Amino acid sequence: MVGLRTPPQPALGEGIAALRRGEPVLIRDDEISVVAVAAELATEENLLRLRRISQAPARVVLTRRRAVALGLAPRDELSGALTISVADELPAEVIRNLADPGASLGAEPPGFGPRPLPARGGARAAVALAKLASLLPAALVLRIGKSEAALLVRRGDLAVIDAVAVFKRDAATAGLERVAEARVPLADAENARLIAFRPRDGGLEHLAILIGAPDPTAPVLVRLHSECFTGDLLASLRCDCGDQLRGGIAAIAEAGGGVLLYLAQEGRGIGLVNKLRAYRLQDAGFDTLDANEQLGFDADERVYLPAAEMLRQLGFGMVRLLTNNPEKVAALERYGIRVAERVPHVFPPNGHNEHYLRTKATRSGHLL
Repeated sequence: MVGLRTPPQPALGEGIAALRRGEPVLIRDDEISVVAVAAELATEENLLRLRRISQAPARVVLTRRRAVALGLAPRDELSGALTISVADELPAEVIRNLADPGASLGAEPPGFGPRPLPARGGARAAVALAKLASLLPAALVLRIGKSEAALLVRRGDLAVIDAVAVFKRDAATAGLERVAEARVPLADAENARLIAFRPRDGGLEHLAILIGAPDPTAPVLVRLHSECFTGDLLASLRCDCGDQLRGGIAAIAEAGGGVLLYLAQEGRGIGLVNKLRAYRLQDAGFDTLDANEQLGFDADERVYLPAAEMLRQLGFGMVRLLTNNPEKVAALERYGIRVAERVPHVFPPNGHNEHYLRTKATRSGHLL
C-alpha cells in the first residue's frame, strides 16, 4: 500500500542542519522574513555574523510558555510565541540563558524592551524550526526586507527555507515510505519482523514491530510506543517506558499477533538532550509536565499522524489499542483509524517513578 504523496522538502532539512550547527538561517515569509540563530547556540562569533548581514534591531523569539516562566508575560494565554526586543550589546551568554531555565534571570532581564509582541511569520517559524531541530524553542532573529532577502538568496551562503514549509511539516510526516524490513526474532516474540518507515522530508525513521500474522479484517492489537533511550535501552527507573515496551511486545505475542509502532518521538517529542534538561528540572522539584513547560515546550509535543499512516500501509484500519492514554485513542480516531477497544497497559511503580506515574494520572489523564 503506497503512503500519502507529499513533495520532498530538502530545504527544510538543510535549515534544520544549519540551525543545529549554530549557523544563521534565512526564513522567508510573505509577511515577515527573518534571519535566525538558535538561542541556545548563540556565540559572539555568530552574533557578529548576524550584525554583518543586517543592522535591523535584534529580537529574541520565545514560546509563550517560556516567556511566562521567565516572568515576561502573563499566564492568561500559553499558546503561540512572543518576540522581545534586546539591546544590540546583549552578550551571547545572556541570549543562551533566555532559552535555558537552568539560569534564572528574574522578571526583568537586562537589555529587554518594554513589552513582548506576538511572533508572526518567519519569527514564529524560527521557534517551530528550533523544535524540529530538537533544540530549545528560542531564537534570535533579525527582520529582513524583501530586497535584502532576495540578495541573501542570490549570495547562496545561508540555508534558506520558507516559513510555510515549517508550519506544514507535521502534515508532511504522513508522507512515509516503507524502506526496509527484516525478520528479527525477539526474546518475547520470536515470530517478529521489523519494518522501517522513512518520512519523505528527511526526518527520522519510525519502526513497526510486526508480531505474528494478524488478520487485517479483525481489530488488531496495537501499541504506540514513543522511543525512550533511557528507559528502553538503559532500563532507567525514572519512567515506566522499558516495562511498557517489553510488556507490550509480550502481550501482543501472547494474544497471537499484532503490531508495536516504535515512534521517533523521544521525551514526548522534545528530544533526548531536552529530556535530560527536563530531568534536571524534575530533580529541582518540577513535575514532568511543568519541566517541559519551563523549557518552553508544550506538556506533550508528540504527533500521531505518522502512526496512523503506518497502520494504513500495514493494512490495519481497526485496532485494539494497548494504552492508558486516552489522547492516543482520540488521535488515531481523528486520523481515520477505528479504535474498537482500549486495552489497559499498567505496570507497578518501582520506588523511583511513583511521582512520574501519579503526574500522568492526575495531570495527563492517563487511566492508571
